[in-house]
Amino acid sequence: MSTALVEAITTPTPARLGEMLVATALATSTDIQRALEFQNRFGGRLGAVLIRMGAISEDGLLITLAQQLNIAVIPTAQLPTDVNLLLNGLEKTGLEKEWCLDQELVIWTQVESEKIYCIARDPLDDTLHEVLDNRFTSQIVWYLARNQDLDRLLDMLAKARLNADDVNTDDVHLLRELAEGAPVVEFVSNMFSQAIDRRASDVHVEPEEHTFFVRYRVDGVLYEHLNLPKERFNAIASRIKLISGLDIAERRLPQDGRLNTRVSGQELDIRVSCLPGVHGESIVMRLLPKERQTSRLDRLGFATDHLQLFKQWIGEPHGIILVTGPTGSGKSTTLYAALDEVNDRSQKIITVEDPVEYQLKGVTQVQAHSDIGYTFASALRAILRQDPDIIMIGEIRDRETAEIAIQASLTGHMVLSTLHTNDAVSAFTRLVDMGVEPFLVATSLRAVQAQRLVRRLCSHCAKPTKPLMAVLERLNEIIPPYLATQSANWLEAVGCTHCQGTGYQGRVGIYELVYITPELQTLVLNRAPVSELRRLASRQGFRNLREDGWLKAYQGMTSIEEVLRVTEEGMV
Repeated sequence: MSTALVEAITTPTPARLGEMLVATALATSTDIQRALEFQNRFGGRLGAVLIRMGAISEDGLLITLAQQLNIAVIPTAQLPTDVNLLLNGLEKTGLEKEWCLDQELVIWTQVESEKIYCIARDPLDDTLHEVLDNRFTSQIVWYLARNQDLDRLLDMLAKARLNADDVNTDDVHLLRELAEGAPVVEFVSNMFSQAIDRRASDVHVEPEEHTFFVRYRVDGVLYEHLNLPKERFNAIASRIKLISGLDIAERRLPQDGRLNTRVSGQELDIRVSCLPGVHGESIVMRLLPKERQTSRLDRLGFATDHLQLFKQWIGEPHGIILVTGPTGSGKSTTLYAALDEVNDRSQKIITVEDPVEYQLKGVTQVQAHSDIGYTFASALRAILRQDPDIIMIGEIRDRETAEIAIQASLTGHMVLSTLHTNDAVSAFTRLVDMGVEPFLVATSLRAVQAQRLVRRLCSHCAKPTKPLMAVLERLNEIIPPYLATQSANWLEAVGCTHCQGTGYQGRVGIYELVYITPELQTLVLNRAPVSELRRLASRQGFRNLREDGWLKAYQGMTSIEEVLRVTEEGMV
C-alpha cells in the first residue's frame, strides 16, 4: 500500500480557505461570511461549519483543503480494512487506544515501511502534532479523509471497548442526544450534499443485521454509497426523523415526513418515508430542489411527431388526457411541462396534488390531505366551483376521483392526470376495472400517453457499436420521414470519471401516444381485452415504448441495452 500513498509535504499555505472556496465557485462570499460569524460565536473549523450549513459538500471541501495544506486525500480503497492492522499500529507506537478514540485519531503502520500514517477528525490540531512529533522519530504522514471513512475506522477500534447491546436504544432522551451530536449532524448534512453532487433523486438508508447501507438512486438506478456498522444506525435514523418532524421513539409504524434544508448551496425540499423492517426502519428520502425550473416539452425527449401530437392534445378545449407509467417515470414532470406550455394567463388553471412537488407561476395549486379527509375527490368538488378551464389531478386513484374527473371533462373542462398502468391502452381497462362505465371512458378520454425514462449515454466515453439485426428490421418499418434522412449513430456505454463509471449521465423520455379513434372507442365500449386494443393501436400506426426507444438509440441518445432494460416486448 505504501507505494501508492502520497506523502504530505509541509509547506507554508498563505491562501485562506474561504478565499479558495469562493475562487473555485464551491461557495459564495455570503456563505463564507455567515460561516465566519458562526465560527466567531461558537468556534469550530470553517470547513466543518460550512458543511453543517449545507453550503458545500465534504468532497468539495477536501479537494480545496488538499490544495491549501498540501496534504493528500486518502481514497477509501487505500484505508485499512482489518482492525488488527490498527491495533498493531497502536501496539507498535505505544499509544493508548482510549486516547486515540478520545482524540478521534487513527494511526497505522506498514510492514514494508517505517513511516507512521495518520488521519484525524482535526488534522490541524496542535496537540496531536505535538504528542506525535515528540513521541516518534519515524516520518509521520498525515492524510485528509472523509468523515464516514474515519468513523468506520473509529468504530472498528471502539467495538472492542463498547458492545452495541450496552446502549439502550429505547431511551428517547439518549436518541435525541445522539441525533443532535455534531458528528451525526455533520454526517446527515454531508450525506445530502454528496447525493446532490451525484445528481441523486433519492437516498435510501437500509439496515441489515450487522451493518446498514446508504444508497443513492442516480438516473433511476440504485448505487451503494456507504456500508457502515449497525451501531451508528439509530443515531443517524433519529437525526433524519428529528429534522423531518417525525416521532423518533416510534419504530413500529410507518411514518411520513418532510423537511426543507439548504444543501450544496441550493434550497432543497425532502420527502421522508420510514418503514419498519426486521432489522430496523428502512428510510427513503426523495430530494426535490426548489430552484428547479419547469422543464419545457421540447426538452423532455419527445420525437418531432410525438411533440406535435401532444401539443395538439393539450390545446383541445375539453376532455381527459392521461399520462401513465410506474413511479419515477417522469409523469409529473410531463404534466408540469404541459401546464407551462398552455399557461398564457388567459385560462384558469388549478391543480390538486399530493404532494405539490414544484410551484408553478400563474397556477393555483392545491395540496390534498387525505389524513384529514381532504382527498382528491373532495378537493375536485371545490375546484369545480372555482371556474377553472384546465384541471390537473396528481393521480386518479379510485372510482370517485375518476367519475368526478369525467364529469368535469364532459362539462367543458380540460383534465390532465396520471394513472399507474404499464402501457397506454391499459388505461382504458384500468378505469373500467375501477367501476367507471365503459361509455363514460370512451366518450371522455381524448388521449393516453405512456412513458419511461432511459439513461442518456455519457458524451465523454460512449463508443460506436452495431445494432441487433432484429432491431434494424423493425426500425425500417417504423422510422419516421424526419429521421430517415439522418445517419444512424448507434453507441454503447463504456464508463469514465465523468459518469462515475456507469456509462450514462442524465435521462431522456421514451413515449407511446394513443389517440382515441372511433374504432378504439368501439372496442372500449365492448369491453375488449387489452391485447385486442394493442393490436388495433399497432395497426393504426402508434409506436410503442420499445420502438420509440429504438429511435432514441438510432440517434445516439441511449443504448440498445438500456432500452431493453426499461421496456418489455410488445408494449403498446
